[in-house]
Amino acid sequence: MTDFSETLIRRSGYTGEAFTRTYDRFRPAPPPALLRILKHLALAEHPKLVVDLGAGTGLSTRAWTDAAERIVGIEPNEAMLAEARKATRSRNIEYLRGFASETGLPDGAADIVTCAQAFHWMEPQPVLQEAARLLRAGGVFAAYDYDVPPIVRPEVDDAFAAHFDARRAARTRLGLEAGAATWPKEQHLEQIRSSGCFRFAREAVCHSRGEIDADGLVGLAESIGGPREIFGDAAPEVTQTFERLRALARRTLQRPHAIVICYRIRAGIK
Repeated sequence: MTDFSETLIRRSGYTGEAFTRTYDRFRPAPPPALLRILKHLALAEHPKLVVDLGAGTGLSTRAWTDAAERIVGIEPNEAMLAEARKATRSRNIEYLRGFASETGLPDGAADIVTCAQAFHWMEPQPVLQEAARLLRAGGVFAAYDYDVPPIVRPEVDDAFAAHFDARRAARTRLGLEAGAATWPKEQHLEQIRSSGCFRFAREAVCHSRGEIDADGLVGLAESIGGPREIFGDAAPEVTQTFERLRALARRTLQRPHAIVICYRIRAGIK
């Protein structure tokens, strides 16, 4: 398991310092509505412990700062972990280097275990067993992801989708998928149900609203799927679709524009 996960980290392109900064600056943090849903499912108004698996740069961990008593982020990628620690000031948050399937945390102490935009990177069943071990009775595991592209403007959304599709196709062609196609997000709920670790499972949805300008949209596109440098010269279509998106964003988003990001939550109650 450890060797497998280390291989995925190396192949992801997520290990460079410049990329981790871009990731933390431009990726969205989960909205308060999502946290409220998880607290409702866990019957915990102010959770004593939230464990965030695959914490990355801590965006999904820091979101709980004022909503939980203690938060622990688990992240195996040393570059992401360093960025998370640098970006976090709250005393009720700590980060541990480790894998989602073997956290080393005690049994039954967590009210909520989350996996934000990361469960597709993981071997699902060992991670679900670990999450169930960490949770108290009635606690909640939630794998949640946001839809790509976000909702901005139709022509911008189309250009974003074209770039994302070009990235995905290039990863497949060049053998850079890093497991994302092996455990598709659409199967998260079934993985939770089939694990036998949870007495109830369901999907829920919510959204966040905000504003974004051209730089923000381009930065978001840069932060998804790893740095474009991982493709080298073997996928010119990735650069071409990115440049089209950037040019369109600069023409149409010269001032902040409304953005809606939709989230899909797949949750299991122990």
